[in-house]
Amino acid sequence: MADAICRVLRDGALEGEHATSLTINDSVDSPFGPVVFDYIFTQLSSFISSGKSQSRGIVLVAFTRSPSFTSELLKNRGIDIGTSHEWLRVLDCYTDPLGWKERIKDHGAIKTPLTEGSDNVSSCKDVRNLNHLFSLILALGKELVGDGKNRFSVAIDSLSEMIRHASLSSVACLLSNLRSHAQVSSIFWLLHSDLHDTKAVAAFEYMSSMVANVKPLTTENTDNFSLLEQNYKRGHFHVSLKRRNGRVRVMREEFSVDNSLIKFTSMVAAGENAVAQSLVPKVQFNLQLSDKERNDRAKVVLPFEHQETGKSVQIYDGRKSGKHESNVVPVEEVKKHEGSGRGEIIYFRDSDDEMPDSDEDPDDDLDI
Repeated sequence: MADAICRVLRDGALEGEHATSLTINDSVDSPFGPVVFDYIFTQLSSFISSGKSQSRGIVLVAFTRSPSFTSELLKNRGIDIGTSHEWLRVLDCYTDPLGWKERIKDHGAIKTPLTEGSDNVSSCKDVRNLNHLFSLILALGKELVGDGKNRFSVAIDSLSEMIRHASLSSVACLLSNLRSHAQVSSIFWLLHSDLHDTKAVAAFEYMSSMVANVKPLTTENTDNFSLLEQNYKRGHFHVSLKRRNGRVRVMREEFSVDNSLIKFTSMVAAGENAVAQSLVPKVQFNLQLSDKERNDRAKVVLPFEHQETGKSVQIYDGRKSGKHESNVVPVEEVKKHEGSGRGEIIYFRDSDDEMPDSDEDPDDDLDI
C-alpha cells in the first residue's frame, strides 16, 4: 500500500488536473510520520533520478532537519547523490527560519557560514512570508525543469512548523497555489495532527487526493508497558485514496521500524484467518456440519430417488388422500408413450375434493 502511494505520486496528474497530493498524519501515540515521510521521499527520489516518473525533479522544503540529513538519507538508501544536482533542490527553512542568525553574522558574532556550500541547497530567511516562500519553491523547481511543460514534485517535511509561523489560511493558500500550478506534478507533506484542532486537520485532508494516517497498534490498556513498547516499534498505516470517479478506496497495512528503516506488511496476509473469522456473524447455532451430520445427511432417501431395490419403480402424484393406490402410476405406463414420436402432457389433479370444472380451460368463455 505504501508502494501504491509512491506509484501514484510518481505518475503525477493528468493535463488540466491539480497536482496529486498526500497528507501524512501522525501523533504522539505513534510518532512515525517522519519515518514514513522519508520512505516516500526516497522512493519518489529513486523514480525521479532513474527517469521513471512524470516529475523531472523534486524540491524539498526542509523545516525540521538540515540539508546534510537529506544527503545522508539518500546515500544510505542507495541513491546516487553525485547526480542529485540534476534532479534535487533543498530549500533550507531549518538553519535560520527567521533570519536571526543572519543578522548576528552581520554584526560579526558568527564567522562560519550559515548554510552548507552546495549547489542544490538554498536558504529561506523568513518563513513567515509565504508569498516569498512560494516564489522560492517555484524558482528552484524551474531551475530543474525549465519553463516548458516538464514538471517537478514538492515535499514539505512539516506543515506543523509552517503553522507555527503563519496562519492556517495562508498555509492552505500556499498549498492550493502549488497544487494548481501547471508545472507541479505531485506534492506531499507531514502533519502532526494532535497538535492542531480538528478543523485544521480536516482542511488539509480536504485538499489532499490521498490521506495516510499513522496509528498505534492498540489504544486499549495504555497502562500496560508492553503494549506501549510495541506501539513505539510497530503500528498501523491507514490510507484513503480518492479516485477520479469520486470513489474512495481505503487500504490498511501494518508496519515495523528498526534502526530508522520501516517495513510494511499486508494485514490481509498477516491475519487472513482472523479477518475471515471476523466476517462470520455471531449466531447461537453452528453454521457448519460435523462429519457425523454429513454422513447422516448422505443416508437420507429422497422421495423420488431411484432406489434400485428390484421392485418396480412407482411415482406418487402428490395427492394426500387415503387412496394412495389410485394415485400411483407405474413407471412402465409413463414410459409406454416414449418413442411414439409425439409428446403428451399427463395431468394429475391436486386433490380429490377439487372441483371438476377446474380441469376446464379458464379462457373458454373468452371470445377470441
